Amino acid sequence: MGEIVMPRLTDSMEEGVILSWLKSDGDEVAVGDELVEIETDKASMVYESDLAGTLEILVPEGETRPIGEPIATVGGGGSGAQEKSEPAEEPEEPESSESEQPQEPHQEPNQEPDEVSDQEPASEPRATETEPDERIKASPLARRIAEDRGIDLSALTGSGPGGRIIKVDVEGAETGEAPPTAKRETTPDSAKGTPEIVELTRTQSLIARRMSESKATIPHFYLRTVVNMDRAVEVRAAFKQAAAEGETVPSLNDFVVKASAIALKRHPKANAAFRDGHFELYPKVNIGIAVATEGALIVPVISEADQLTLTEIGDAARRLAKRVRSGEVTPPELSGGTFTVSNLGMFGVSGFDAVINPGQAGILAVGEVSKRPVVTDEGIGSAHLMEMTLACDHRILYGAEGAEFLAQVKANLEEPGLLA
Repeated sequence: MGEIVMPRLTDSMEEGVILSWLKSDGDEVAVGDELVEIETDKASMVYESDLAGTLEILVPEGETRPIGEPIATVGGGGSGAQEKSEPAEEPEEPESSESEQPQEPHQEPNQEPDEVSDQEPASEPRATETEPDERIKASPLARRIAEDRGIDLSALTGSGPGGRIIKVDVEGAETGEAPPTAKRETTPDSAKGTPEIVELTRTQSLIARRMSESKATIPHFYLRTVVNMDRAVEVRAAFKQAAAEGETVPSLNDFVVKASAIALKRHPKANAAFRDGHFELYPKVNIGIAVATEGALIVPVISEADQLTLTEIGDAARRLAKRVRSGEVTPPELSGGTFTVSNLGMFGVSGFDAVINPGQAGILAVGEVSKRPVVTDEGIGSAHLMEMTLACDHRILYGAEGAEFLAQVKANLEEPGLLA
């Protein structure tokens, strides 16, 4: 007899909700069978069994359990080579934003309209399996029930995270009963009128709590600089001219990611965290990029960004953004971030202060690239300027160290030949 415990499906996950069991009590399950759909702090994901035998469900649908607590047992069979149900050691939190997260994704400054920014708005994550029609967001169990009963999913309104269709929506379509809504009205208590109360999703609740913890426990300080992006704009234009049809043209945000990755490698304390009274210096440079969803922010991670070319970073950013928008992003793609780049330039924001993600030493906030007047040796001219603000955890990054790191990022951007 083996236990299935609440697995850790994302770095920041502390508890999960049993959305639906994909097997019934008493069913025989094999290693690799889809067992249960779990809602995490970032997405709803299907968990596969690593045990074989007869299933006994311990936790009913709709209930929440912390990481490591048993949710089922499987008896009369062997276990897989690796016990997926064992919780892994939690790495640093890969979330980010200007205020943590929900940072709106956006069109990269100076980006052509036909290009996709790695920070474009995205839909709320749904189950990880690929669906025939990705515009319909539905859980695997809801799809199975709808298929068995001949119900058209496109005619339903979802009550799950981000409007995803779940089991109760499909069953309600047969009975005519509407699922409960997260909105309610209250009696007016002031001249403001009757407010509409919107309950937070689990993701929004987690973001609120972690951002509060970050500001309350991490001593932030901020460093600002302005970058002359003329050379970066020229190099990007050359990339575009030389690119074959369908080939990725790096965005200016990809330049920032690459410049940061190189600087992180040269300044190890910026690629680190303060934990339990000691420094953790990470050997890999994994940079998180923010992709907004409806009411939340998902931060996929570009692993070993210092080892990638600009084009490879552009490819990775667009692939990850697409997977977030389609709901296919997986836990490994959300894990292991060591630093975060947050960009609001597409909204015309010249600069801002971002909140550090717990488990990282800093976050780089990037403003718009715009042509502005500058004073040169020849007189008054113009240049493409961009403001960057580095938020530092003062427990690990001191003033001079943060300034040296930021100066390195600036130098890398002002001479893109250093990005090779």
